[in-house]
Amino acid sequence: MTDLKSRLLIAALAATTALTAAPALAEGTLTVAQRQDPANWDPVDTFLVAWGSVASNIYDGLVRRDENLDLQPGLAESWEVLDEGMRIRFKLREGVQFHNGEPFNAEAVKYTFDRLLGEVGGAGPQQSNYTTIYRVEVVDATTVDFHMAQPDPVILTKLSGYGAMIVPPQYIEENGQEHFDMNPVGTGPFKFVSYEQGARIELEANAEYFEGAPELHGLVFRFIREDATRLAELQSGGVDLVTDVAFSAVPTIEAADNAGIVAVAGPSIYSLALKTKDAVTEDVRVRRALNMAVDKQALIDAFLAGRGSPIASLQGELSFGHDPELEGYPFDPQQAMALLEEAGVAPGTEMTIDYRAGNSTFNEVAQALTGFFAAVGLNVGLNPVEDGVFLNEIVPQGRTNEMYQFSWGGWTFDFDNTAYLTYHEGEKWNPYGTSDEMNALLDEQRQSPDQELREEILQKVAQLAHEEAYHIPLYNEETVYAVADRVEGFVPAPDKRLRLTDVSVAE
Repeated sequence: MTDLKSRLLIAALAATTALTAAPALAEGTLTVAQRQDPANWDPVDTFLVAWGSVASNIYDGLVRRDENLDLQPGLAESWEVLDEGMRIRFKLREGVQFHNGEPFNAEAVKYTFDRLLGEVGGAGPQQSNYTTIYRVEVVDATTVDFHMAQPDPVILTKLSGYGAMIVPPQYIEENGQEHFDMNPVGTGPFKFVSYEQGARIELEANAEYFEGAPELHGLVFRFIREDATRLAELQSGGVDLVTDVAFSAVPTIEAADNAGIVAVAGPSIYSLALKTKDAVTEDVRVRRALNMAVDKQALIDAFLAGRGSPIASLQGELSFGHDPELEGYPFDPQQAMALLEEAGVAPGTEMTIDYRAGNSTFNEVAQALTGFFAAVGLNVGLNPVEDGVFLNEIVPQGRTNEMYQFSWGGWTFDFDNTAYLTYHEGEKWNPYGTSDEMNALLDEQRQSPDQELREEILQKVAQLAHEEAYHIPLYNEETVYAVADRVEGFVPAPDKRLRLTDVSVAE
């Protein structure tokens, strides 16, 4: 571990140069750098945090969640929960238009959810978040009723992001799905201008925005995969804000005289999922041993610059359903070796970790993990995989090796959003199944309007997942931004869904 720490520190020092005064960018334009290009701007086709950071400026939902995680009116001025949670009535804003001039109204809301819950949404990853909605009824031009298949205590939060963003019916029907994928139109504070896949998306202020025109004239997101390049662009003045800050670069930015770090507790967690079928990790004793082999705090200190916390389940402390009494497996290599011997796992047994190749921090973490596993007698290799292949083929199709990266944005700050999609039978991120008991618990909490009962059940879900050791929960990251001094009014979003309406840049 010492060698890994030293190597990381040397790399960080080698990359450290003084941040000099940056040349001014285009007047009134904020340029943001992030690692990943979502490659599709349709709300029903994404689950990526990288999509939310951009598209939260293009689209609105009926409900908006602010940076303090409080729900606020969005395209709905108000709402009322009726019939013991089986119906929700939304009163819509009047006079709002989509960016193409098309009117926003109740028909647009119905179209959005008919599409999300129908064939189009079924082809994407968002639909399962909203299946508690049975149908949307147009009451009049400014009123809609959501008729629920069952009560859903998280539905209002879900309506504030991702698949629930309201889309323009006429524009989509006239131009088609493929055009909409690459040319988004919403009602948000910024309008789409151009998109160069793999490089950048350019937006301009929506002067007619219902909450008032943005302070900025323009907003540019650049997609820069390499950590060192994002840092260099901040140094040279090519970007004003970096959303995916490499933790190794934090000391450099903190020491700068024209930029700084802004951090806030976030929802993102990292773990290794463990294959529970047709592998040596099918034995729960092996899965528990792998948990005991890992020193989580050492990973946080070495690779996150201390900006994270160890986790016992797939959620951080701010998540609804977090159990402060649940203790993770201790770092105990001796007990790990005893469990492996008991399970009949011979020294030198080979395993492999599949992981997403583009995240340099997790690349280092994965290398460190092989060292921990070697210390308990295992020969663990690494298999870096391109994001698209990993997310669309390797995991959902059950083609992983014994261990594979599982990282999650947890944007609802409610464990349901993570646990249901990870542990329930038939979900995309659960290729190997869990148990009937787990399915029943997850279904029960989704159907309960009693928040105290839901919290208790979600804690049981976490306990069961811990006992079965479906994952090696590693850490909950802070959400860290690098911000140039010329940026004014920036408020960090814990879930990286940036709303940049009130941000300006000094010229």
